[in-house]
Amino acid sequence: MSLSLAIATVGVVIAYLLGSIPTGYLAGKWLQGIDIRDHGSGSTGATNVLRILGKKAGAGVLLFDAFKGAVSVLLVKLVFAHPEWVAMPENYYDWMIMGAALAAVLGHSKSIFLGFRGGKSVAISIGVLLVIKPIVALGTFTAFATVLATSRVVSLSSICGAIAVMVLMILLQQPLPYILFGVFASGYVIIRHRANIQRLFEGTEPKLGEKKFSQGNS
Repeated sequence: MSLSLAIATVGVVIAYLLGSIPTGYLAGKWLQGIDIRDHGSGSTGATNVLRILGKKAGAGVLLFDAFKGAVSVLLVKLVFAHPEWVAMPENYYDWMIMGAALAAVLGHSKSIFLGFRGGKSVAISIGVLLVIKPIVALGTFTAFATVLATSRVVSLSSICGAIAVMVLMILLQQPLPYILFGVFASGYVIIRHRANIQRLFEGTEPKLGEKKFSQGNS
């Protein structure tokens, strides 16, 4: 294995471990001494934390989840910004960005620290996008916020935001690795919401602020 490939592999592993930091779980333990997975929807994501622990905790988890996604990609940028550390082939750049981004997203929902359980990977995806392509992050957040304001359904807003990522990457003619990230990450987030989608069709998906829970909610 070449040095460049070894560094790329290490970068992906680090991104996965950063994504795996169980922010919501830790918030539950530190703030109320509970396992957040035993409450509400069972998710460690910001929405469930908001419902169970309150607005401040939910906002804190949301911000940190986005932060760990951003850092995962920034580390790749840091390596390429300092060729004196190690010379990396230029054509590795976009692919390493994609690899780190996907690893972070996967780590959040399949955390090695929680027996490969976690959240829905929405907040961390926004953090990743803020570094990869801020305009796509802005468009994604706009789609999410618009749907949330009109429907007050977090899962529907997240799904629409995920679709926006894929569409914007293609419309803005981004490099192939970024388009692939948009396709894979969007599809993954939507799959993570499959139980929510079923409830949306059934008309039983709770709106923001409602205290109705069933396993699998956002």
